[in-house]
Amino acid sequence: MTIPVSELQKINPSHIIELFQLELDAAVHGAGTTYYFHAGSNMDANGELIWNGQTYQRFPIEVTGFQYNGQGSLPRPTIRVSNVLGTITAILLAVNGFTAGNDLAGAKLTRIRTMARYIDAANFSGGTNPYGTPDPTAEFPQEIYYVDRKVTETRDLVEFELAAVFDLAGVRAPKRQCIANFCQWVYRSTECGYTGTSYFDANDNPVASAGDDVCGKRLDSCKLRFGATAELPFGGFPGVGTFYA
Repeated sequence: MTIPVSELQKINPSHIIELFQLELDAAVHGAGTTYYFHAGSNMDANGELIWNGQTYQRFPIEVTGFQYNGQGSLPRPTIRVSNVLGTITAILLAVNGFTAGNDLAGAKLTRIRTMARYIDAANFSGGTNPYGTPDPTAEFPQEIYYVDRKVTETRDLVEFELAAVFDLAGVRAPKRQCIANFCQWVYRSTECGYTGTSYFDANDNPVASAGDDVCGKRLDSCKLRFGATAELPFGGFPGVGTFYA
């Protein structure tokens, strides 16, 4: 990705182009459809727009609230979409038919911004971008949010509130609480991974039978079973990886 800073610093820079991708999750919404759209006012032609070979449909939308306020809280943008033709209601009905009351919650919205001089030459009748040279890598950092809730739905518009992936209601990060020097895996489970025939009690003393085998949940308990230099599952958490002795 090349951030078009030099273009912005010009006395008369080209237009900023704002595009959106809305991705549905098949497991939640019944279909993995991706919608590509823009606000319909990016260029004078006021029609479809092609970026990196992908066509973005013109659609009446208003998106606000992407600004960071510096107070520590993450932005929760809102998106208002025209519903005059019942298009959004139809999508919501299909999604809610698969997951009752979902209202597109969890759908991924990606905001893409570039500049007119970098969009595909196919956008222009002469096959040449009059503003500059197309460059599909010249874009601002993408902003990714997820639909948190439907705020309102009328015959005129539908409004959604967005949130960052770790700012969704009811979701905590990290998923698992980290506790120093204590293993939270279930002994001999898939996460633990120990299947050996060396047995120890809770105080790490050797015992003769599997019936007396109890893990002490300490790093030393792991070392007794896996070896002091082995790759140990102790303290490993989903998405973090495995620690070594």
